[in-house]
Amino acid sequence: MTTAALASPSATHLLEWLALTLTPGLGPTKARKLVEHLGGPEAVFRASLTELEGTGIQAVSAQAIATGKSAELAREEIAKAAAEKITVASLEDPTYPPRLKEIYDPPLVLYVRGNAELLSQPGIAMVGTRHPTPYGSGMAERLACDLANQGLVIISGMARGVDTASHRGAIAAKGKTIAVFGTGVDVIYPKENSRLAEQILALGGAIISEFPLGTFAAPQNFPIRNRILSGMSVGVLVVEAGEYSGTRITARCALEQNRDVFAVPGNVTNKNSWGPNTLIKQGAKLVATWEDVWEDLPPEVKLALTPTMGGESQVHTTSSLFPEDGLPPHEKRILGLLKADEATHIDELVEKLETEMSSSEIFAALFELELAGKVKQMPGKNFVKSF
Repeated sequence: MTTAALASPSATHLLEWLALTLTPGLGPTKARKLVEHLGGPEAVFRASLTELEGTGIQAVSAQAIATGKSAELAREEIAKAAAEKITVASLEDPTYPPRLKEIYDPPLVLYVRGNAELLSQPGIAMVGTRHPTPYGSGMAERLACDLANQGLVIISGMARGVDTASHRGAIAAKGKTIAVFGTGVDVIYPKENSRLAEQILALGGAIISEFPLGTFAAPQNFPIRNRILSGMSVGVLVVEAGEYSGTRITARCALEQNRDVFAVPGNVTNKNSWGPNTLIKQGAKLVATWEDVWEDLPPEVKLALTPTMGGESQVHTTSSLFPEDGLPPHEKRILGLLKADEATHIDELVEKLETEMSSSEIFAALFELELAGKVKQMPGKNFVKSF
């Protein structure tokens, strides 16, 4: 970015908000209060050290602003972002998510890789455990696929497990998805999701973060970013989550932000079902298919959506908690033995069915069920029921 570009009104405005973000000891809430107290971001950087210290902020924060250190860091950050084609949007930027501005402590700036215009479109946040059952992964992927096919942006955190399945579901529908990082947007975490990040961007999605470029995966960053997941969305859908999980933080943020909370019920004997089942008891909307989310969306949101065409969810059946009829006898028998939340080994199926059908008939039926999307093969010749 040139010196002339940095001197333009919009760049100067961004420079000030970014400088506040990079000021040590000054979080979003304190920074906004400082701006309000002094009458605007420009006034903050015109204030003397004495005036800044008089506002009650930490001495290290006042010194960084007064000496120009914060502004210098911001200029360097803007240059790095421009070199990597990363957009930086301030609170007052037109591309900043309008729903996110409504929350108590919105980030002062957002770093965006990919389609920045996507941030203003209606989306649903999908969250859950990093260690889901096959049922949880399957439901997350299918629901994300179906919801994306209706035009909703799927918002999740790129973590292992439910987050990853949700992003993949949106990609399967050739829909749009936003990954909210707990690292810098230039630091892919976990590493194995590098390919997923490329797919998100290739399909017109976005990767966003409030953390500066190069920020590593510090544990404390992930609970902080959860308020962005819920704040950007029209609602939060919980798939699987244990009693003590980050998903609880996101659900709590959603309630505090007056967002709708949806939950997929789970097996009461599974610890990952505690979160969604408890939320349902407390009033969250039970979700078995995408229609359960759709019918609760505000009318203006439905009107704003543009369904995708040719998504994978139009090929396979809609996600459901219940098995379908109309299958050939062999396939129906095998489907009845498989579970969604527990893998069954091929040897166990052969043993149980040895008096009813041959192993070749079992293999053929499993193959047909896989093609129909009703069964998924896991590593080691293990099979689970798909949803």
